[in-house]
Amino acid sequence: MLNRLRRLWGSRDGNIAVMTALLAVPLVGTAGGALDFGRLQMVHMRLQDSADAASVGAVATNSAAMTTAATMTGDGPISTGTTQATKLFNANMATISGVTVSNVSTTVTKSGQQITSNVSATASMPTYFLGILGISSMQTNATSVSNNSLPTFINFYLLLDNTPSMGVGATPTDVATMVANTPDQCAFACHDMSNPTGNYYQLAKNLGVTTRIDVLRTATQQLMTTAQSTATVPNQFKMGIYTFGASSAAPGFYTISAPTSNLTTAQTLAGSIDLMTVPYQNYNSDQDTDFASAMSGANSTMPAPGSGSSANTAQEVLFLVSDGVNDSSINGNRTIQTIDPAYCTTIKNRGIKIAVLYTTYLPLPTNAFYNSYVAPFVSTISPTMQSCASPGLFFEVSPTQGIGDAMNALFQKVVANAHIAQ
Repeated sequence: MLNRLRRLWGSRDGNIAVMTALLAVPLVGTAGGALDFGRLQMVHMRLQDSADAASVGAVATNSAAMTTAATMTGDGPISTGTTQATKLFNANMATISGVTVSNVSTTVTKSGQQITSNVSATASMPTYFLGILGISSMQTNATSVSNNSLPTFINFYLLLDNTPSMGVGATPTDVATMVANTPDQCAFACHDMSNPTGNYYQLAKNLGVTTRIDVLRTATQQLMTTAQSTATVPNQFKMGIYTFGASSAAPGFYTISAPTSNLTTAQTLAGSIDLMTVPYQNYNSDQDTDFASAMSGANSTMPAPGSGSSANTAQEVLFLVSDGVNDSSINGNRTIQTIDPAYCTTIKNRGIKIAVLYTTYLPLPTNAFYNSYVAPFVSTISPTMQSCASPGLFFEVSPTQGIGDAMNALFQKVVANAHIAQ
């Protein structure tokens, strides 16, 4: 008997069968667990897709609804948006069976010009094979955040310098043509009404010279096209167009077009932008560029700015295009200097933004007036004009650059700046 027990104890026959029996449970659990994990991955994808669809859908729906003046004001939770997000999420998860969804959280809020939707949830599913190992269920989580920026409504007041200095040639070639064809080598196409057919304004036209006022007129019309193509909702932008006066006999804030959202009409009216006329040579000692009256007129015309969240609460932007040289009577004395930044400060202190396009004052070495009165401070014009502008809203265009391109670029900067500010 003892010998038989020793032989049984030392026998290795059938060990594979014994080991297989002992390992059957973990083997089946492991192999089956792969199937359970694969199914969990599918559940997670469905959960994430549902959360994404709910957050994106709620943001899109509420952004569209809030483009109207009646519903676009006020910050905080949007209860209807939260309800929409919940319905969208539940609808997407309803068709998947054997899954328990819990901890569903949906919120849609508005802050400034931003709509944000947050959706999160947990999904649990029973296991088929891992239960052998004591794991009866598995769970996964999903979170989705979506946001969208609402359009910013802006009213633009274009204050365009049309004073005699804007009668200078648009390029060095145009300047040279005028200098070569005038007895006093004058580069300015002065619009002298005492001799309407023989003045330098008419001479420039006869010679095919393009002056800065010609370029400014075309650029303003092109800007209306840019604004139309940039707008994402109706009436997003209004344009008002003003100059420094039709005649030096009546300088001041002169209306070409009152603010209108009909940019096609504004574009047509911009075609009448022209150089300021003078009754006769040296009228009023050529004191024709009065920034005080122009800027004061703009300040009194522009209303208090709003948040930009609707057409009724639009932001207000003064869009100044000028060469920056003042020539007017101050305290009874003719004063030729850069624009006084105090005018700009008064307007900016009201919360109104100022975008400045500085049309670089061209050196005119053959012109006695330029050499005596402008050349001494010409290097300070650009920094002074920049100080007039709101942060990030200054653009300088050189003689060889296009005013049209510069106006469009500055317009886009204004829109981007207004958007970021919210």
